[in-house]
Amino acid sequence: MENREDSPAYEQVPTPPERGLLHIWKSAGPSEELCLERVLLSRPVLQVTLGEHHGLLLTQGSQVYSFGELLWRDLSIPLSAPVLEESLLGKSVVRVAAGGFHCGALSEQGNVYMWGENTAGQCGLTEKGTVTNTTVSEPCPVSVVDSEVVPPAVVRVMDLACGREHSLALSSQNELWAWGSGCQLGLVTNNFPVWRPQKVEHLAGRHVIQVACGAYHSLALVRSLLPQNTTQRPPEKKERGQSPHSSVTEREESFAVDDAHYCPLGVELTEVLIGEHCLLPLSALHSQTTPRRKGPRRRLHPVGRSAGSSPGSGAGSCPYSGDGKSSTTQMLPQLDGHADNLTQTDGRPVSHPLSCWGANKNSAFPDEMELQNLLQKLSGHSLEMQPVSGPGDTDSLSSQTSDDSCVSSTPSTDLLISSNSGVSGPYSSSPVCLEEVRLCLEAEKKALQGQKSSSLTNIHQKGKTAGNRRRSLPGTPTHGSPRRRRPCACRPSSASRTQAAASEEAGDGLPSMETEVWSWGRGSEGQLGHGDQLARLQPLCIKSLTGEEVIKVAAGSHHSLALSAQCKVYSWGSNMCGQLGHGNSPVTVPQQAKLSDGLRVWDVSAGQSHSLLLADGDCVQPILLYCGQHQDSLSGQSKRSHQSQRSCQRSPSRAEIYSVRPTLLPLCMEMGYISSVRCGGQSCAVLADQNVMGFISAIHELASRERHFYCWLSNTRKLLLTPLRNREGVCPTLGEPCTHLFFSLCESFVRLSIMIGRHATSLSYFLHDVQGRDVTSLLLLTHTDDFQDIYKEYCSALGNFQVMGGFQSLHKLSLEFLGSQRSMLAQLCVPNQAVSGDADLVSLLYWPLEQLHQYSRVLLKLAACYDVLTEEYQYLHQGCGQYESLSLSLLRRKKEAETTFVFWKSHSGKNTEVLRLPQRRVVCESSNRSLTLQKAGRFSNHWFILFNDALVHTQSSIPSQNFFSTHHVYPLTCLWVKPVTEDTSGLYAIKITCPEESFTLVASTPQEKNKWLRSLNQAVDQVLGGGGQGSSPGVTAISRTASYTFTGEGRFKDAHYTGGWLAGRVHGRGTMKWPDGRTYTGNFKNGLEDGYGESVMPDKVLNKPDSYQGQWRDGKIHGFGKYKYASGEVYEGCFYEGQRHGYGMLSSGKQARTSSSVFIGQWIQDRKTGYGVYDDITRGEKYMGMWLDDQRNGSAVVVTQYGVYFEGTFKENKMIGPGLLLSDDDTAFHGDFSDDWTVNGKGVLSLANGDCLEGLFSGEWSTGLKVTGTYTKPAADEPENKERNSLFRLGQYLVPSAQRWGCVFTECWSRLGCDAAGRGERSTAWENIAVTITTAQRHSPNLSRSQSKALESLEFIPPQGEAVTTANFDNIRRYFIKACETPIHPLGWLVETLVTVYRMTYVGVGSNRRLLRQAVQEVQAYLTHFYCLVRFLFPGLPEDGGIIPDPPASPTKSRHNSNIEGIVVVSCSSLLLPLLLPRLYPPLFTLYSLQEEQEEAQYWERILRLNKQPDQSLLSFLGVQEKFWPVWMSILGEKKQIVSSSKDACFVSAVETLQQISTTFTPSDKLMVIQKTFEELTQEVKPMLDGDFLWCMDDLLPLFLYVVLRARIRNLGAEVNLIEDLMDPNVQHGEMGLMFTTLKACYIQIQHESTL
Repeated sequence: MENREDSPAYEQVPTPPERGLLHIWKSAGPSEELCLERVLLSRPVLQVTLGEHHGLLLTQGSQVYSFGELLWRDLSIPLSAPVLEESLLGKSVVRVAAGGFHCGALSEQGNVYMWGENTAGQCGLTEKGTVTNTTVSEPCPVSVVDSEVVPPAVVRVMDLACGREHSLALSSQNELWAWGSGCQLGLVTNNFPVWRPQKVEHLAGRHVIQVACGAYHSLALVRSLLPQNTTQRPPEKKERGQSPHSSVTEREESFAVDDAHYCPLGVELTEVLIGEHCLLPLSALHSQTTPRRKGPRRRLHPVGRSAGSSPGSGAGSCPYSGDGKSSTTQMLPQLDGHADNLTQTDGRPVSHPLSCWGANKNSAFPDEMELQNLLQKLSGHSLEMQPVSGPGDTDSLSSQTSDDSCVSSTPSTDLLISSNSGVSGPYSSSPVCLEEVRLCLEAEKKALQGQKSSSLTNIHQKGKTAGNRRRSLPGTPTHGSPRRRRPCACRPSSASRTQAAASEEAGDGLPSMETEVWSWGRGSEGQLGHGDQLARLQPLCIKSLTGEEVIKVAAGSHHSLALSAQCKVYSWGSNMCGQLGHGNSPVTVPQQAKLSDGLRVWDVSAGQSHSLLLADGDCVQPILLYCGQHQDSLSGQSKRSHQSQRSCQRSPSRAEIYSVRPTLLPLCMEMGYISSVRCGGQSCAVLADQNVMGFISAIHELASRERHFYCWLSNTRKLLLTPLRNREGVCPTLGEPCTHLFFSLCESFVRLSIMIGRHATSLSYFLHDVQGRDVTSLLLLTHTDDFQDIYKEYCSALGNFQVMGGFQSLHKLSLEFLGSQRSMLAQLCVPNQAVSGDADLVSLLYWPLEQLHQYSRVLLKLAACYDVLTEEYQYLHQGCGQYESLSLSLLRRKKEAETTFVFWKSHSGKNTEVLRLPQRRVVCESSNRSLTLQKAGRFSNHWFILFNDALVHTQSSIPSQNFFSTHHVYPLTCLWVKPVTEDTSGLYAIKITCPEESFTLVASTPQEKNKWLRSLNQAVDQVLGGGGQGSSPGVTAISRTASYTFTGEGRFKDAHYTGGWLAGRVHGRGTMKWPDGRTYTGNFKNGLEDGYGESVMPDKVLNKPDSYQGQWRDGKIHGFGKYKYASGEVYEGCFYEGQRHGYGMLSSGKQARTSSSVFIGQWIQDRKTGYGVYDDITRGEKYMGMWLDDQRNGSAVVVTQYGVYFEGTFKENKMIGPGLLLSDDDTAFHGDFSDDWTVNGKGVLSLANGDCLEGLFSGEWSTGLKVTGTYTKPAADEPENKERNSLFRLGQYLVPSAQRWGCVFTECWSRLGCDAAGRGERSTAWENIAVTITTAQRHSPNLSRSQSKALESLEFIPPQGEAVTTANFDNIRRYFIKACETPIHPLGWLVETLVTVYRMTYVGVGSNRRLLRQAVQEVQAYLTHFYCLVRFLFPGLPEDGGIIPDPPASPTKSRHNSNIEGIVVVSCSSLLLPLLLPRLYPPLFTLYSLQEEQEEAQYWERILRLNKQPDQSLLSFLGVQEKFWPVWMSILGEKKQIVSSSKDACFVSAVETLQQISTTFTPSDKLMVIQKTFEELTQEVKPMLDGDFLWCMDDLLPLFLYVVLRARIRNLGAEVNLIEDLMDPNVQHGEMGLMFTTLKACYIQIQHESTL
């Protein structure tokens, strides 16, 4: 479709392009024939920009052309042959800008290039230039550097604008940078020119969208800041004038902002004025006289100018100075008595701000007629005093002849005709007379005293716009504003690319309409729009434009334009040639241009003394509107030069020389489809496109329709909805329900309006850059969901309001509101609408839905321009279908709303009103008795109404639908429909199933049955989220998710349920909430809680809730879970039918009882029964033994925090019967107990020194014992009393280790689906494991990546039915490792639980050295029980200690489990101990250390003493043969000899290896460390010996003893004993067993050898 050119810049295409057609002409009005010039280039023009007398073109391929008067090169280039800027080739230029007499270009990378006049620094300090350069002949880069950051960073620029003496750049961060001269820079500086770009700090932190430069003023379009501390809905656009809700204080503040003698920025005006009230301190005066050009600038020769006239001669008949401005130098004596000339640095006279007072009703002169007379006298006097000048220049001579650098309110320097003309004076070279400025200002101050408006502002204009306050104060930069995303740099951008991209809203990609316009610079013509003619040093917000949805600003020489999203044009500033389009008077605040009805402007541009508007007309093709100076004013100037009276008055007789109201340019229709307009100097330019295959016309049609649609929405909102909503009587008239619906309708209407406005704006931007845009980037395609959601929301709000009968009341309210202004409603009516009755409001507000069909139609047109295989066609065709489908769907909703409204209207009554809801729509009803209830009574009347959300069954004894005695509402979300198969009874029945009841409906005919069945299924399908179209009868979702409130008796009475359902019963995951505060969230099955769930149950007594998380079955707590009681107790364990049963742990806090405790063990029917451990934290005692009915009963062990150890029998919670008690000092007692720690009966007391006391004992152990018995002191040579020693043997009354934690293993067997150990189906066990893993994956979305991978790996189960061989044994071992590391797996849960119970038993008070044997036996019992589980899952494994053969024809593999050739020996310790022991190691090793505490002290004392010796001395002392003594040692790779004083230098690697024994956990790993130590020792000894070498114990033991000594291993005795107790029996007699024996011998020898 598009002929996009990718050829290099130097290639030429022979055929003229179909896009980017350029037309340029001199400014003229409709009364003249346009001298239209069409520029024919081989490439499409992407952008055109015009300066005073020159212009720039940017074409496809990033080529830049110049034409016109190129003064910096002394060239005059005709438009027909523009010259290529070759230095910019290859720079990827995407934007060009033309100032008064300089140029700028912007590259795709954000680099800036400037050239042209540089007298004011407007080209910056280029790399090739210096400060003294007055011109830059070739484009040179200008660096924009942010020096505030460290290190300084180069700023990427995305937009560029140029004035006469300044340049502005907009960065990619939406910040503004400026350079050049004058207050129009907005910089806080006293030094001009500004050669390097500086940031405009006053706008820092704000989101600047677009910038525009006038001759000596600047405009910026800025995104509004969001209101602070508000959570209201998106603000509606304020109407012009004071908001009715604004307070009096706000109105007063709006006036108080503009103080009499202060600039709104707070700078006092009585300091020093430079130029148009540019406020600078005295120190800045010298900066104003920086080097400027000495002579006048070369100018273009206008038509009618004599060849011999010089620019500054003043010869001619124009009653103006050479710069086109009237001089008031001769008027001053009549005002204040001063006759001194006020001149500028270049010698031109300076004017005073007097002539503008003619347009000011609240001026310094109280009598307006007196002011007019005075002005007329002053004008006549000046004309008499000074001869008129010749034609001369009609424009400012140069930037050094600063037209506005004087205090002037006369018309712009670029205007040819003035209403208040003066006379020109000769050029002189006198300095600025500051005293004249002060005197004039003082006179102004005196004249303005007592005025409310203390500036030169029209007070009525100020009051009119006082309510439109901007949302933020100047001078308060706010950081962190949203930044625009980086623009796409894939292809060159055109003129509007930057603006469109910059105006994107943060996050959603839509243009922002919440904007503000800021202005600064000189304001003698009111071009700043602040209501006065003062200058502004820094940007200031134009308050009257805030809220007007401005989307573009344009700046002429001395006037400004703003375009709103509603296609309105606001203009302000100089109007001497009618360029503002709304009257002859210059205005200082924005006013709306006068446009003909039906014209919608979507692009504007401002020139020297004219304005050009691009608008939508009656057809799709855009039209051009022009207002301002005519071309014939130049040629006719000499004829009017002596008509001074006509020249100095504003009168209709001047209308022949300029256009006041924007008028149509007829030739625009011949230009094609215009996409953008541009003005500059006295010229106009447009870019147009040809309608290729209808593509351009389709895009223009879409944009034009959308703009028209938005204007209609805005008018409807302004004229109808907003007044009605703000009307006081809206609530009483509509009623409370309809009022809320009406407000909701208004809000959705506003959201729709905002969306359409932003879309229309984006389409305008799209048209400005139609060549560079992709059609798939249309918002209709990229934001389809947003459009659909907003239209659906609006249609629903509209239908809800209609259903409730709101339009009838609203019509009455509108009649009261409009009264005689019925024509206002007629203005809003679209074609084919009649203004009669209340139906007009309905059709009026439903009209926006028709726009969806227009979207579909235009997208179809666009799709026809592409081949069906292209991506563009697919996007467009898909979008067309989506909008057409939505259009049909919303039209159906409209029809449903209308039908429902008629239904309620015809069945009105109090009884039916309870069923009338806004969202409810009627589907069908049985008013003709087509449906009745099965087995209904003869005299009962049943009426069924099917709504879109419920089935209503009404019943009465009177056959009338308007009255019924009872009614039942069945929500469709919980209604199941099933057709009843026809039987012999001949009934056409439909079965309806609801959560609490079921009933059967009988239809009168088969057709009625099918109709109701289809309607019911479609309604149910639609309410469940389906389309409601294709559901077959009877198959609508049996399983669904819905909400329901139970009303019948039962467990769920009055409960509200949200979750899954199955055929009318609660099933699946859901949440049940009871009115009393009970809640359950989890799984249901067949109407009851079943599976995992979480429940909260309030406790009214304690005012705290109980909570439970765990398994349920058949509505009861059943399985494993965690119960938190309101009392503070926490139980985590197994439940059975709501009671604690099986393994569980109960933690009691201080809130529950006077003491805190923890019990872990077995429960039966909610009581502690079986083996358990009770830790009484407060008393410091731990009980480990049997329980019965919550009481200690049976064999048990009790240890205390004071080291007392007791084992014996308990009965009824007391120590009763024989027992053994040992204290920490080894005092032991064996005898009978009658209560806790109370002895009563026979016993034997053994003291620590061996003495013994035997007899009858009574009393409490801690307080004292009464003894009647025999005291025995054994003799030194008396043999050991074995019988007595057996009495004090530990373990006599212990619970056997095999019986201790049977409840834990029972729970694990239960999780595998077995009733008891080994009783169950293996396939069922694996199925349960698979279900557990799958459920965990489904209901645990927050699993980490490693946990998810672990669960996935457990899904692959090793073959368990075949024989286990060495080939598949590793797979089984790896599976068990992963299973035991995953708590979700039953084996993983078992490992975690065993670790928990073990630590609960042997940590804390349980760290008693006399529990060591018990702890070791418990670990061995774990292994035995665990291995039974393993063999049940893998029956191919042999018994403990059995062998696994190699597979057939498989080479023998060695395993660390066995050294027997050809087989692998498997034991429970070798397979399971590596999984358990690392987690049990800390408490177990602590017990070993306590047991070996005394021996360890002896061992460590000898270690410290012997390690004081040097190596050779220690080797000699240990009896190591000298042949094993190392001679050399290696330090950092360097060999050094070992001397007699060397220490820790021998056998270093062996010593370091042995030290690693403390870092391992299992006996097998510790044995591997010992083996590696021997290997390292052998490797170090081998180089010293020759030939084969075999160790003998005589040589090995002393050498290994040295290694053990140097290793300095703490708790070596504990390490040795742990290995000996838990090592695999299969390796005790092998090589590793011998090595371990050697280590043990070394330890014993170190401990007991007397020679050491």
